[in-house]
Amino acid sequence: MIEIGAQIDLSHPADRVWRAVTEPGLLARWFAEAEAVTGRPGRLLLYTAGLPGFDAAVDAEVADRREPELIALRCHEAGRHTLLTCAITRTAEGCRLSVRETLERGAWPVEQRVRREQCYQQALTGRLPAILDWLAFQQVDLRRDDLAATAVLPVTEVSGDRPAPAGRRRIALVAGLGGAVLATGLAAWALLPGEPQRGAAPDPLPLPTGASATPATSGPSRATPSARPTRTAPRSSARPGRTATAGPSRTPGPSPSAALRARYETVSTRVFGYTGEVVVDNRAGAAARGWTVVVTLPPGSSVSDVNGADWRQDGQSVVFTGPAVPPRRSQTIRFEVRDADPLSKAPAGCTVDDDPCAGL
Repeated sequence: MIEIGAQIDLSHPADRVWRAVTEPGLLARWFAEAEAVTGRPGRLLLYTAGLPGFDAAVDAEVADRREPELIALRCHEAGRHTLLTCAITRTAEGCRLSVRETLERGAWPVEQRVRREQCYQQALTGRLPAILDWLAFQQVDLRRDDLAATAVLPVTEVSGDRPAPAGRRRIALVAGLGGAVLATGLAAWALLPGEPQRGAAPDPLPLPTGASATPATSGPSRATPSARPTRTAPRSSARPGRTATAGPSRTPGPSPSAALRARYETVSTRVFGYTGEVVVDNRAGAAARGWTVVVTLPPGSSVSDVNGADWRQDGQSVVFTGPAVPPRRSQTIRFEVRDADPLSKAPAGCTVDDDPCAGL
C-alpha cells in the first residue's frame, strides 16, 4: 500500500481550520476549486489538473465526515482510486492538520508521487496559514463597547506628570490595542487576492493540500545583514566576452566560462512570492573567470535579500555577478522574489553567460 501525506501545527482553533478545509470558497484560495455535482449528494469535483503531481480533475465522494475532526474522500483520477483523509487534532496551541492519501487501485510513478506530496506540503505550510490569519482578522470586533477586560491592564505613567484621568487612560489603552489588532489584520489581508463571496455556502467540500516542497520552518536560514554582499555595479572585467583593458594578453583557446553551468530551483513559496536559488558549477579543471547570471522575472516582480552575489535589477531582468569559481566547485545564489501573481512560483527565464540554466 502506497501512502503520501503532510501535516502542520496551526495556532488556530479546530472549527476555523474545518471551515478552510470544507467550504468551497475557502478551499479554492489555498488548494483547488471544488464544485458539488448536481443531483449526486456527497459528490464533488476538484479542479486539480494544473497542480503538480495531478493528471486530471478529481471526482471525489465523501466516505466519512466527523465535524470538526475528520473528513475522508474516495477519489477517482485518471484510472487511479485513492482515499484522501484530512484529520484535525486539537493541541494546546491550536490544532494539527494531517493530510493522508492512500493508493487503493492503480499506480503512481515515483516522480509523480513525490511532486504530489510536495504539492500538499506547500499548500499546508504556505497558503493555508495566510487564509486562516485572514479569517481570524474577520472575526475581530473592533466596535465592542465592553471595556472591562482592558480596565485591569497596567498603564505606564510618565514621572513628573500628573496622572491622566482613568477615563482617558482607558480610552488611550483601547485605542492602542485596537491599532495593534488592525495592523496585524491588514498585514494578513495584504497577502490575499480578495474577500470571498458571502452568502449561503454550497455543501461543505473537503480537501487537504500541501505546500512548499519543504516546510517553511525547515528552509535554509538567511545570512545576517553583515554577511550579505554589497550591491555594486557588475565589474566590466567580470563579464565574459568583453575585451580586456591593459593587462597580460591571453593565449587563444576556448573561453574558460564555457565550463560554467547553472541550475535553478524554487526553494520555498509564499502566497505572493517565493525563494529562488541558482547554483553556478565550474566543471573544468581550471578556475573560470567571473560570471554573469541573468534571471528574467514576470512583470511587476521584484528581488530582495540576495545572498551569494552582487546584483542589480533593471525592469524584469535581475543581473547577478561574482568572482571566478574554483575548479570543480560551485557558487550558490539565493534570493527572495515578491510577485504580484499568486500562481507564479518561478522566473520566466535564467541564463549563465547567455547559456540557459537547467531546471526551468
